Amino acid sequence: MRAILSVSDKMGLVDFARGLEGLGFELFSTGGTKKTLDEAVVSVRSVSDLTGFPEILGGRVKTLHPAVHGGILAKRNLAIHVAEIERNQIGFIDLVAVNLYPFRETVAKPEVSLDEALENIDIGGPTMIRAAAKNFPDVLVVVDPADYESLLEQLRAGGAELGERKKLAQKAFQHVAAYDTAIAQYLRWGEEGFADETTIALRKLYDLRYGENPHQKAAFYVEDVAGGSSGGIGSSKQLWGKELSFNNILDSDAAWNAVTDFEASTVSVIKHTNPCGLASSEDLAEAYRRAFSGDTVSAFGGIVALNRPVDLATAQEIAKTFYEVIIAPGYEEKALELLKQKRDVRILLMGSQQGGSFEEGQPKPTLDYRRVGGGMLVQTWDRLSDSDLSLRTVTRREPNEKELEDLLFAWKAVKHIKSNAIVLAKGSMLLGMGAGQPNRVTSVQIALEKAGERAQGCVLGSDAFFPFPDGVELAGRGGVTAIIQPGGSVRDEEATEAANKYDIAMVFTGVRHFRH
Repeated sequence: MRAILSVSDKMGLVDFARGLEGLGFELFSTGGTKKTLDEAVVSVRSVSDLTGFPEILGGRVKTLHPAVHGGILAKRNLAIHVAEIERNQIGFIDLVAVNLYPFRETVAKPEVSLDEALENIDIGGPTMIRAAAKNFPDVLVVVDPADYESLLEQLRAGGAELGERKKLAQKAFQHVAAYDTAIAQYLRWGEEGFADETTIALRKLYDLRYGENPHQKAAFYVEDVAGGSSGGIGSSKQLWGKELSFNNILDSDAAWNAVTDFEASTVSVIKHTNPCGLASSEDLAEAYRRAFSGDTVSAFGGIVALNRPVDLATAQEIAKTFYEVIIAPGYEEKALELLKQKRDVRILLMGSQQGGSFEEGQPKPTLDYRRVGGGMLVQTWDRLSDSDLSLRTVTRREPNEKELEDLLFAWKAVKHIKSNAIVLAKGSMLLGMGAGQPNRVTSVQIALEKAGERAQGCVLGSDAFFPFPDGVELAGRGGVTAIIQPGGSVRDEEATEAANKYDIAMVFTGVRHFRH
């Protein structure tokens, strides 16, 4: 029996090779893999001994040879294949253990050159993997070091069954597909538009107990992106608590996305992916208190996210209420100790404060994918900075400085609420919101009801234009003094007249923030 071992990830290699050697396998290897096995005093020969041909082109061509691929691809139950193998003095290859050059890690390095990236595109490895996977009834293919031990156990027990061989082959093809996806992503960096064909590489983090409902099965996958992590909730580290649920992850993602849109210390409280509380303040504990006061009833059992490390004073405030998940980019030691006293809370540590931005040296932007029956909707992310806005006052009165500050806060807040979205804000704090309603005026009504008396002197943000002046009329009667909205309705003039009637300062952004 013969095996070819050629791996970038050397984890478990030596023990696996020794196990194969003990089972009578003749081992062949290349480059760094052979060096590792030689140093471990494992009996291994060079692939050049197999091919009768030296490695050439600086190692670019090592295994691309009939002695390798003939030995892998030959069907043992086909007489004509066996005869050709014998006539050409080629030996069968019974096992291929290969994993690929670290392309993703290479292109994640700052200032990586195109030449360096291209040199880390593996050619011989994927070719051997695909060949072995194609011929899996006769050839074992293993790409994951986690499979080494179980495979050795099966071989010691008499051999791997067809079902296990098929499973390993599927894993091998998926391994190559994900690798090719990363290369294609890298080569598209900086290109505008959308590719005619595209693939998404996903890696399972863990299985979930169930999906949105107990009768649904579920798992959590993260996107493997050329150049590093895609960031977001998939890169979080759980510091405390029981496993996250499907819905916990959805809500946590919404909570983190909300706070990372703000430069100031900001806290969001999320229920069913919508912020029921959101506030900014120089003091994090005060930001939390203000966010919580936005809707003290809905906050119970929600998700709280903070874009600053949690100090003890803030932790003491948070600990007064039951939350499913707490998310932050850091925790003071005493703050973490206090929060861990809450048995049922999950505590997540995020790797970056500004998770929604992609600065130099950070991962390249990914796309936003939405699953629909039979296909996928793909779009760029809704990321607009303050500098991207060109505000235009359309009413007689301009917003004053304080109103303008609150309008910009409301505009960021409304982006994270389901359409038709309306937010009321004052003092960089969410007072009330209406979300997901079939008409905008109902969302205004709900937001005013939530805000109650606090609506007097507040500002309003709308994710899209008012199709009729009734929403503006209602806001004026409710005490709103300024409105920010995209504009663009055929009835904009009527809405403006309604705003002037109530001495409301109204500004148009020219862009909208639909979130379906």
